[in-house]
Amino acid sequence: MTKREARARGPAPRVRVRRGSPLLAAAVGLLAFGALSAQQGDDAQRAATLAETRLTMDKWLETQQILSKERKEWQQGKEILLGRLELVQKEVAGLEEKIQSAQTSVTEAEAKRTGLHAEIARLTAASDQLVQRVSTMEADVRRLFRSVPEPIQTKLQPLFQRIPEDPATTKVSLAERVQNVLGILNELNRANTELAVTFEVHQMADGTPAEVRALYVGLAQAYFVSARGEAGIGRPSAEGWKWEPARAIADEVTLALEILQAKQSPAFVPLPVRIQ
Repeated sequence: MTKREARARGPAPRVRVRRGSPLLAAAVGLLAFGALSAQQGDDAQRAATLAETRLTMDKWLETQQILSKERKEWQQGKEILLGRLELVQKEVAGLEEKIQSAQTSVTEAEAKRTGLHAEIARLTAASDQLVQRVSTMEADVRRLFRSVPEPIQTKLQPLFQRIPEDPATTKVSLAERVQNVLGILNELNRANTELAVTFEVHQMADGTPAEVRALYVGLAQAYFVSARGEAGIGRPSAEGWKWEPARAIADEVTLALEILQAKQSPAFVPLPVRIQ
C-alpha cells in the first residue's frame, strides 16, 4: 500500500497493545514491511519514469539529428538545383541567342536567294537575247563569207566551219559561238584595212586560165595583172567575186604592185574604183 492510499483511507484504528506482547511485534513488523514496500514502489516508479524520460530524450535527439541531416541534405540539394538551374538558364539564353542568330541568317539567306533568283532571271533573259543575237550574227557571217576574197576565205575556213548548221539544236556552247563569230569579224575587219597581194589563177579574156598577181584593196576592190600584160578588176557580189577584164589599167596595176614590193618609189597611182 502506498502512502497516498494510506492517506485516502484515513487514520488507522488505534489498538492498544502491551509492550512485549507478540501482537506488538507483529504490528511493528507489518509497519516496517509496508514502509519498505512503499519505498521500493516509489523507487521503481521513479526508475521507470527516468527510463521513459531517457528514451524520450534519445528519440528527441535522434529526431533532431535526422532533421539536421535532412536540413543539411536539403540545403546541399537546393544549392545543386540552383547551380543546375543557373546552368540551364545560361544554356537557354545561349540557345535563344543562337536561334535569334539563325533566324537572322535565315532572313539574310532568304533575301540573298530572292536576289539570286532575280539575278538568274536577268541573266537568263540576257542569255536568251545573246543567243538570238549570236544566231543573227552567224547568219550574217554566212552571207558575208560568200563575198569575201578567196584568200581570206581560205584563211577563215577553220573558223567558218565551227558555225553550227542549226543553232536551235547545236551542242556548241554559247561562249564558243560568240568567240568564233568575233574571231571571224576581227579577221574581216583587219583584212578590210589592208592592201594584200596574192598569186591566183584567173580566166583571161580568150578563155584560157593564167596565173596573175592580184592586189586587194580591203574587201571592196581588187585588181590583177598577168605576165602577158592582161589586167582586170574584181568586186564582191552575193555569189562571190566577179572579175572583168580591164587591159587599159595594166601599167597602173603593175606600178602599184612594184611600189608595194618596194621595187619602185612611192607615188600616186590612179586606179578606177566603183563605190556601191
